[in-house]
Amino acid sequence: MRTGLSVRASLAALATVLALAACGSGTEAPRPATGGGLEKAELTIGIVPVPSSAPLFIAQEKGFFRQEGLTVETETIQAPQAVMPKILNGSMDAFLTSYVSLITISESGAAKLKMLAQSQEAAPGVNGVVVAGDSPLKDVKDLRGKKIAVNVVKALGEVSVSAHLKANGLTPGDVSFVPVPFAEHLTQLRAGTVDAAWTTEPYISAAKKELGARLLVDTLTGPTEGLPLDGWAATADWVAKHPKTAAAFQRAIGKAQRIAASDRAALDKVIPTFTQIPAEVAATMALGRFSTSLDPSRVQRVADLLQEFQVTKGRADATTLVATSPR
Repeated sequence: MRTGLSVRASLAALATVLALAACGSGTEAPRPATGGGLEKAELTIGIVPVPSSAPLFIAQEKGFFRQEGLTVETETIQAPQAVMPKILNGSMDAFLTSYVSLITISESGAAKLKMLAQSQEAAPGVNGVVVAGDSPLKDVKDLRGKKIAVNVVKALGEVSVSAHLKANGLTPGDVSFVPVPFAEHLTQLRAGTVDAAWTTEPYISAAKKELGARLLVDTLTGPTEGLPLDGWAATADWVAKHPKTAAAFQRAIGKAQRIAASDRAALDKVIPTFTQIPAEVAATMALGRFSTSLDPSRVQRVADLLQEFQVTKGRADATTLVATSPR
């Protein structure tokens, strides 16, 4: 049986991994290119050690990349913004990113990005606002005038919480969003320096276990139900220069997405291998829904929320943000 100490140690290790951009490590044996017209056969892919990266590791385990003539190496990244120099100079080919980052980077002019394949979309219990077990806060309306910890301001946490505030007659200006790393949320809730915290799994499970915390708002339900969360992206220039390679990557990851969408055991097997999430936690925590298609009309919901809550200045056109599906 897990103890509170073991959970804290696991979360601390996870936070350390998330805070570092680690060196790349190959996970498939090199394989000579077999021809087939691929513009590039050896790829470096930026991954974040969270469940959304699982389909890539399923694809490696099942040999889907090898079947497409690809050799894939992974490099752990902290955030897309931090590795944009590598993306732009070609030393990294594609990477896991949230739609929020994809849209804000594209709007900033730093790079024009295209989503190659979607990983997860919203599902109940994955993200939410938690409060301490003895908190007087009982529902969304009680958040008026309160401090809410988010891992990063002007990102998914703030946007999804704002959507729920609006649905309950409040505005984002009625609360204060405070940037606090995920790993420090429990400490600040316990100390009372914040009134609530928007967090994600496995931190939600840890907060319930260690603080008797309650999930006050499930921020991926209601107005944000089914919201696309993240996926695999590259620059528009890279896709244009490597159309056959991009299509090969899409086919391989697409096969893995279908497994992830239907086989929880496959996810439970690979998640502990590239994260610091213990196997027993991975097997019980809530996960998003793994997508098997890339629908611009659904992506548009993210873009519209970003504009509505003034994270972006203009309304991004989702049709320009997604790559053509492979044949």
